[in-house]
Amino acid sequence: MAGPNEYFLRVSAENISAWRAHGVTAFRPGRLSYAAVPLWNHCDVNDLISAILLGIVEGITEFLPISSTGHLLIAERWLGARSDLFNVAIQAGAILAVTFIYWRTLWSFVQNWRRPETRDYLAKLSVAFLITAVLGLIATKMGFKLPETITPIAWALIVGGFWMILAEQVASKRPDQVAITWRAAILVGLAQMVAGIFPGTSRSAATIFIAMLAGTTNRAAATEFAFLVGIPTMYAATGYELLKTFQHGGAAGEDWTGLGVAFVVSTVVAFAAVKWLLGYIRSHRFTPFAVYRIALGIALLLFLPAGV
Repeated sequence: MAGPNEYFLRVSAENISAWRAHGVTAFRPGRLSYAAVPLWNHCDVNDLISAILLGIVEGITEFLPISSTGHLLIAERWLGARSDLFNVAIQAGAILAVTFIYWRTLWSFVQNWRRPETRDYLAKLSVAFLITAVLGLIATKMGFKLPETITPIAWALIVGGFWMILAEQVASKRPDQVAITWRAAILVGLAQMVAGIFPGTSRSAATIFIAMLAGTTNRAAATEFAFLVGIPTMYAATGYELLKTFQHGGAAGEDWTGLGVAFVVSTVVAFAAVKWLLGYIRSHRFTPFAVYRIALGIALLLFLPAGV
């Protein structure tokens, strides 16, 4: 029997070593064994605080054009690296938040799908998503992705910052255009794929500003299209990563309490961050985000070792 501060878990023999690393005491040998897991190991206060902080970082940075990957890499230097499953979970929380924000828009697509303008918009969303999905899968299978280390992320932040300033300048000299062109839709799909290959680019930055350069000069319209394309794209990517994680036994020894708390925190914070951003861009440019990216990228190159 387990003690008063322990609980039972059923674990496979293949994963017992992973559980032991987390303080598991396994008994009853066989292919499926039972384990007594000390509660304090899985509910450590410091780990919980770390999980909350990482959830906050993900929630703030996932849809702001400043790169969640870069900020999580920095945060994990002080808070400790987490499992792939944890990172997938907090990203899922951020996606869920955007789904909540746009639920009326999504529902209107269902209600008005017969209207020509709705079908046109949905067709452009679908094409952008399919371009990302197909090319992204090919790139993944062929290993086309830079490592998530300081140097490539720092340079992506810097280049992306100047890219944002350029896009704002070009868009400001053109008439205000709300409509999403086919060229914009295709380029948004390509931009999402590029952002996946180059960590630190920021999916939202790449898609918003390519849409603005492609003719959708209205910041709010470009942002909405970028976020709506991001919903199926990120759900698909999250599902793919979850499948890989569970296939390779990545859930063994996971701190489910910390993961659950971080998921909720990421959802709530992302909801607030995106709501704020959508209000901000109605009357402000993205320039402060661009300056921040450039400054952060330079700081990373100067003060952190390149191989991290």
